[in-house]
Amino acid sequence: MRRSSSLLRLSLLCAVLVFLAFAALRPARTQQPSFRVADGRFVHNGKPIQIISGEMHYARVPRAYWRDRLRMAKAMGLNAVTTYVFWNAHQPQPGTFDFSGDLDIAEFIREAQQEGLYVVLRPGPYSCAEWEFGGFPSWLLKDPSMVVRSTNPKFLDAARTWLLRLGKEVAPLQIGNGGPIILVQVENEYGSYGDDHAYMEAIHHDLVDAGFTQSQLYTADGPEEVPRGSLPELPAAINYGPGEAQKGFETLKKLRPNGPFFNSEYWDGWFDHWGAPHAHTNTDQQVADLDWTLRQGYSISLYMFHGGTSFGWMNGANSNGKNYEPDVTSYDYDAALDESGRPTPKYLRFREVIARDTGITPPPVPTPPPAIAIPGFTLDRAASLWNTLPAPVHSDQPLTMEDMDQAYGYALYRTTIVGPVTGNLTMGAVHNYAQVYIDGKLTATLDRRLNQTSVPLDIEAAHADLDILLENTGRVNFGPSLPTERVGLLNGVTLAGKPLTGWDNISLPMLTPASLPFTTEPCHGPCFYSGTFTVDHPADTFLDTSHLGKGEVWINGRPLGRFWHIGPQKALYLPASWLQSGPNQVVIFDLEGQPNPKLQGLDHPVLDAPIEKEP
Repeated sequence: MRRSSSLLRLSLLCAVLVFLAFAALRPARTQQPSFRVADGRFVHNGKPIQIISGEMHYARVPRAYWRDRLRMAKAMGLNAVTTYVFWNAHQPQPGTFDFSGDLDIAEFIREAQQEGLYVVLRPGPYSCAEWEFGGFPSWLLKDPSMVVRSTNPKFLDAARTWLLRLGKEVAPLQIGNGGPIILVQVENEYGSYGDDHAYMEAIHHDLVDAGFTQSQLYTADGPEEVPRGSLPELPAAINYGPGEAQKGFETLKKLRPNGPFFNSEYWDGWFDHWGAPHAHTNTDQQVADLDWTLRQGYSISLYMFHGGTSFGWMNGANSNGKNYEPDVTSYDYDAALDESGRPTPKYLRFREVIARDTGITPPPVPTPPPAIAIPGFTLDRAASLWNTLPAPVHSDQPLTMEDMDQAYGYALYRTTIVGPVTGNLTMGAVHNYAQVYIDGKLTATLDRRLNQTSVPLDIEAAHADLDILLENTGRVNFGPSLPTERVGLLNGVTLAGKPLTGWDNISLPMLTPASLPFTTEPCHGPCFYSGTFTVDHPADTFLDTSHLGKGEVWINGRPLGRFWHIGPQKALYLPASWLQSGPNQVVIFDLEGQPNPKLQGLDHPVLDAPIEKEP
């Protein structure tokens, strides 16, 4: 019995020694990185961290330039970049998703990590950002019973589908999975819109179900709106502008005394509206606020570090319920890095402050290649809009763009007037800019910016053709009017007090203008114009639009942006990556077209041209 016990003990000892020997041979298990809140501070791998981030939006920067801009962020001293995710860009139609090319957000995030930057992700579903409809896809408005940013079941179903799909793309890139995403925002400044905490909880749980569990979730609001828009279980960040830093954090400390303390949007610039002066902001105040914030040990994200461009139709608009203010194409924002990615004096001053306050010397500032001028050239081929109209859809009342499954561009509304008749042509609401034609002649313009909805008409003929050519100049991206941002002639049209019915609705999304039947015949009024210019070596330039009226530009088939003679922007940023060695095709659509328009490329932007007064 004693012998067997000794043998048993010896066998167990040998087994333990063998196990320990094999354990010593196995590689040590590495602990996954983590980012969380502890003791009122952000903690990375068990150590406190101060986030010094800057906002830049992948969809506002050509993919070819992502890495250049990220290196500029690192060279300014930032340790993170912040970006919104724009739902409308990724899901243009129900059931259709696009994460390719310039919309490959996962690649943007990977490149940020490769450049030594963390990522603060803002998936919404609402963005704001001076972006068309705040990032919501326009098809949400097709169903009149849909109510965005609410517990409306149809909206919640659509938002959940989107967030779950987004999670498949980027949730694996959270820090707990070895990626750079450290923070994920729940909704966006909801306290400025409402106080429905059930809605906020629904979005919170959607993000959790989408896999965003390996980073820190948080909410963000203006300091006073924190009680309305935050959730008790999540950290609350605050957003504010110059001169508001100390007061903002005083307010936050009263509401959330245990922290963490994070200024998730510091507005270090501002955006521009058509027909209003270009924004020039106070760099001295911004430098002082940044210095103060860093010295307190608080975290901050500069909005914007690099604004970029709202290419194509993606500009948003503001409205206070009375005044409608569409944004220009440029999103330069008076930011530290300008629209074309070049450091400004503000950039150098921010860099100096960050290096001094952190004690960390940033990498050298890269030198971007110079922009080029392109000699003047003529767009010598044209196609009249009236000769290129697709088939109409007939209805009793005018259809909205959403009714026609159209997001952006123009719509033409056509009917016949039985005359003679004298009286006001009145539209219940014009969303957003309309030209009125009687028998093909431009008679009036109605502009939502100017609250114009009516024009007097005196029609002597027994029958007259009425055409109303309407442009979506950008759905409102902020405020209580979001659920009402359908585009078209809303609430019907009357003439001399009598309803006009029997409309032909023509959808004009302006998707493939290069394929139109261009000729050398002169063209006046709403016309497409086409021409080419040649470059030997592609480089950034700024397309001079100062001699054009109102419309849109395409370069080599890609929608560049809007122009409008009223200013303040009168040159469109054209990135080198959109050009090719040799001939390049330009197409413009101009509502106020004149034959043979001339263009040129400038080596500098024109963002602050004099404002033309309204007629």
